[in-house]
Amino acid sequence: MILPDAILGVLGGGQLGRMFTVAARSMGYRVWALDPDPHSPAGSIADRHIEAPYSDEAALTEMSAHCAAVTTEFENVPAETLEYLEVRVPVRPGSAPVAIARDRIREKTFLRELGLATAPFFPIRTLDDLTSACAQLRMPALLKTAQLGYDGKGQIAVSSLEDARRGFQQLGATACVLEERVALQLELSVILARNSSGQTEVFPVGENVHVNGILDTTFVPARIAQPVARQAVQMAQRLADAMDYCGVLAVEFFLTVDGDLLINEMAPRPHNSGHYSIDACLTSQFEQQVRTLCDLPPGATTLLSPVVMVNILGDLWGDSPPPWEKLFEQPQAKLHLYGKRHARPGRKMGHYNCLAADLDDAIAIAELVRAALTPKAG
Repeated sequence: MILPDAILGVLGGGQLGRMFTVAARSMGYRVWALDPDPHSPAGSIADRHIEAPYSDEAALTEMSAHCAAVTTEFENVPAETLEYLEVRVPVRPGSAPVAIARDRIREKTFLRELGLATAPFFPIRTLDDLTSACAQLRMPALLKTAQLGYDGKGQIAVSSLEDARRGFQQLGATACVLEERVALQLELSVILARNSSGQTEVFPVGENVHVNGILDTTFVPARIAQPVARQAVQMAQRLADAMDYCGVLAVEFFLTVDGDLLINEMAPRPHNSGHYSIDACLTSQFEQQVRTLCDLPPGATTLLSPVVMVNILGDLWGDSPPPWEKLFEQPQAKLHLYGKRHARPGRKMGHYNCLAADLDDAIAIAELVRAALTPKAG
């Protein structure tokens, strides 16, 4: 076990790294953040901000010499970086599960081999692969880049072989997945924490709504039947066990109109849909990240209150910051801003959680806040 006053390292200095840093420092740890951005949100509050590229060997050597363990805030850290570090210092999660999660072809193939359901898909590596794939999939479909896609980026809706060929060229003729577009009832997520000995705690299932490919709202508890919730938890746990995972893992699901539960993708880190846990659970997902990194037992994930989490995007800024005083008029709303210097459309600037004894009441508070913060047309 790694105990307080040790130095913990985090690769990446965005909002997830920032919230990890807050949790770690509250628990008595020191934090070093490696991020090339001089205005890194995590770097601004870490004990030390190493302002260097992720491939900088001198920076990595220094981090491995002083940090008791290292984690990541996003899965697109270069594989070589993780491999360099993990022979010198504990890295959790390690390079193997991160490599699976960062590549949609590997991820979906791994899920299929485990017998975990996904939407029908085909790997696309060349233009010629599209002919066979389109003949076997029901259209419409989504063409998604195998790597570096997030928040709806790197994907194109297609309805024919011709569409798919054009889309493949638009995406740079890089490796992709062609995936059947299933009819959705709901989108769900399960977030769990697992330490190196396999001790696991699972957060309540979240119900998610996306707008323009970006998570907008998470409702907890999800408005689903208990057998569906149990199945989602079991599938997420099976995935974590198969990878011998250590850390916080998020698994996103599609619940189809036919009642089928399909895994969409996983994230080897805390997740946007778990931000509700900061205010509404006995242990937040970021404290769990600290605990699993330090090989402590995961904390209890008891839901203390129904909650609605709403993302705050840069679109709200306009010529001036949003009227935060309107949010603070709601005593059950909790604001979390990420310390980013510049707002722009689509950029995640923060979130707020609305808590109430009843989920419908939490929804009503969240919508009041949303209306108060949204700029008026004209």
